[in-house]
Amino acid sequence: MILPQAYFEPKGTSFSTLNRLKVLKRLGHHVDLLTYPLGKDVIVDGVKIFRIPNVLFVKKMKIGPSWIKLLLDFVLIPYAIWILITRKYDVIHSHEEAAFFSALLAKIFSKYHVYDMHSSLPQQLLNFQFTQSRFIVAVFKFLEKVTINSADGIIAICSDLYERVKEIKPDANVYLIENFLDNTTDEDIPNSNPKFLRQKYNLRQEKIVLYAGTFEAYQGLDLLIEAAHQIVRKYNDVHFLLVGGTPNQVLYYHNQVRDRMLSDYFTFTGSVHPNEINRYYELANILVSPRLEGTNTPLKIYAYLRSGRPVVATRHITHTQVLNDGVAILTDINPSSFAQGIIKILENDTIGRKLAHEGTKLANEKYSYSRYVEEMSSLLKALQGKHLH
Repeated sequence: MILPQAYFEPKGTSFSTLNRLKVLKRLGHHVDLLTYPLGKDVIVDGVKIFRIPNVLFVKKMKIGPSWIKLLLDFVLIPYAIWILITRKYDVIHSHEEAAFFSALLAKIFSKYHVYDMHSSLPQQLLNFQFTQSRFIVAVFKFLEKVTINSADGIIAICSDLYERVKEIKPDANVYLIENFLDNTTDEDIPNSNPKFLRQKYNLRQEKIVLYAGTFEAYQGLDLLIEAAHQIVRKYNDVHFLLVGGTPNQVLYYHNQVRDRMLSDYFTFTGSVHPNEINRYYELANILVSPRLEGTNTPLKIYAYLRSGRPVVATRHITHTQVLNDGVAILTDINPSSFAQGIIKILENDTIGRKLAHEGTKLANEKYSYSRYVEEMSSLLKALQGKHLH
């Protein structure tokens, strides 16, 4: 398995990779993971981690495309070749842009190639404002198309990506496997119960509106802050708890809140351990996702559904692939509509309880562990019937 990411870090692709490794082990497979030099080793039986040297002396890796990632990817290539020469494998399982060179390596070494498609990389270049160059975007579109056409198996993490694959190759061996598993590690985290957390952040008996996730611009926190400005005019017993973000991002949004004289209504926790996040959900009365851009469903949406709390989210494709009006309040993508969505639940507990019940029901019926294992197993079994390159 080739992962062009810092692993393990509490981010979407890391969680997805960890869950893939755990399920592959359950299905009886042994996996060698080749990845960047950054991150924490999370031990999974049957998995050996290989890391490339930190030739750039990088200490942190930001989310999204970067020139540093591109340079590290060029270091991944010779290490991938060395491992393929010195060890025996049946499958090359590649994530993100590693699929571009893995497609070629699979042909050279006569291995099956599984492309784990977490996003459309040409789209990511634009979403993260990495480049506006039409040429670079066109190159990534070409590489994506070639990879999809050559892959023996493809994992799409949301229906939009699934449809994108089918548009490029109608007969592709593609499986829709959403990242809905429990994103925890095996570490024990003391003092993480809701009562302790309420004392830690000096939370009184206010209604808690909680956001959890990264603080990138596309997540829509500016929209949430503007919506909060409208909500607190009507309800002064509401508190917004924002979980996640780097120190610089937290400082930026803390200043945004201060400038709008909303400091008394907001608490920023910074990044928390994955094992703690469910305790934070238990504090909440409402969970929110004001996402603005992208196509892949945020991992937190699946956790939100399992939490037993009502959800308010923007009516955006990142959400509507999973959420509907029966399990969440879906709003137009503007502060006023988002504020009204939150107010609707604040004003009517019955609506909130019904949405939470239906959300949990959906999670249990459609996004279960057994289904995840079944889909992964089906993908691997399908490879056995394919002829190698």
